[in-house]
Amino acid sequence: MKMLVVDDEPDVKLLFEQKFRREIKGGKVEMLFALSGEEALQILNNSGAADVVLILSDINMPGMSGLELLRIIKTNTPEQKVFMITAYNDETNYQKAVQYGADDYITKPIDFDPLKKRILADEAAPKEMK
Repeated sequence: MKMLVVDDEPDVKLLFEQKFRREIKGGKVEMLFALSGEEALQILNNSGAADVVLILSDINMPGMSGLELLRIIKTNTPEQKVFMITAYNDETNYQKAVQYGADDYITKPIDFDPLKKRILADEAAPKEMK
């Protein structure tokens, strides 16, 4: 399963790699990282969005916001699974995320145990049930 994590904080890469180290080592998960919405779109265009099963994107980033990235992704590939991540649990961002088609809305600090269970359970489900 290939995931793309989009966050302007470079430390997020180390955090995700640490929290998913067993899954990465076991070949269950492959992670790509982007430091901006623009970089995420380049990765999706270059490596093919069909390979990326899940996108986890921060909302507040310089340049293109995560919500704008979500809107673009869902416009181009509505079936793409996108989870939004935010340090600010505000109703406006939540409503926009829902309106733009977010598949989940996660607040920081991320509780990785339920996130991992959800991701791995979704991947194990038969394709027609997703």
